[in-house]
Amino acid sequence: MKTQPLSAAFRHAFNGMAQFFRFDRNGKLHLLAAVLVSAAGWYFKITAGEWCALFLCTGLVIGLEMVNYALENLCNLVHNDFHPLIKAVKDVAAAAVLWAAIISAGIGLIIFIPKITAIL
Repeated sequence: MKTQPLSAAFRHAFNGMAQFFRFDRNGKLHLLAAVLVSAAGWYFKITAGEWCALFLCTGLVIGLEMVNYALENLCNLVHNDFHPLIKAVKDVAAAAVLWAAIISAGIGLIIFIPKITAIL
């Protein structure tokens, strides 16, 4: 198998990212949430450690949503009709995103609730 140049690998990855954010509804919602959380972080002047936590959380949630999007498309290509194993793959992939989003929301609350209550 011929190895592709590194520049081609990056080009394909950026193309995939563009396709994801253009066509996946949940991807758009997660991107909006990431922008809003980043704006809140800037407004509240969060610490470097808090920025790291937020970047890890948003990266994890969006990355898992990308994997979920890819798996759903692959499953639909392989078996477009209902199949219990395909349903299980899709459900577990969606659950991974949900789990990461719930944990990330908890981390966001830990970071932002004290800052919000301090100004009230």
